[in-house]
Amino acid sequence: MCSEHIRISGTTRHITRAGPDRAASRVASLGRMRSAIAGLILDVASVLAFVAIGRHTHNDGDSLAGLWHTAWPFLAGLAIGLAASRAWRAPLALVPAGLGAWLGAAGAGMVLRVVAGQGTALAFIAVAAGFLALFLLGWRIVVRIVGTRLRAAL
Repeated sequence: MCSEHIRISGTTRHITRAGPDRAASRVASLGRMRSAIAGLILDVASVLAFVAIGRHTHNDGDSLAGLWHTAWPFLAGLAIGLAASRAWRAPLALVPAGLGAWLGAAGAGMVLRVVAGQGTALAFIAVAAGFLALFLLGWRIVVRIVGTRLRAAL
């Protein structure tokens, strides 16, 4: 923080301005917020891709109501996993954010499917766990590899 004293008409006014430390903190905070939003968008897109591909493969239709009916347990599980792992702190990290997202979407999502009376055959559980691991952990691995290569190139 930068401070200045200004004398105006016999009185002294104290003015505090944002200095370089505060500006850098704001930029870092904005960067973390952007990363958290981007991570959430990619996580939700991963779950929706899983649902859309599964519904299309099994000829269950592509209506929005049908997609929502299938997706909500996995999206709710994703939210549980992201909150439990406090993913907003390091949304691009494989652990804890990626692991929390995967365990939440696959694990809690399956529990919610059972509670909602939807099917959970063993083969479906295995495919869902594999697909969600590939997508929810996979995009984070790609980001890490690309980021490392970009930093090395600079």
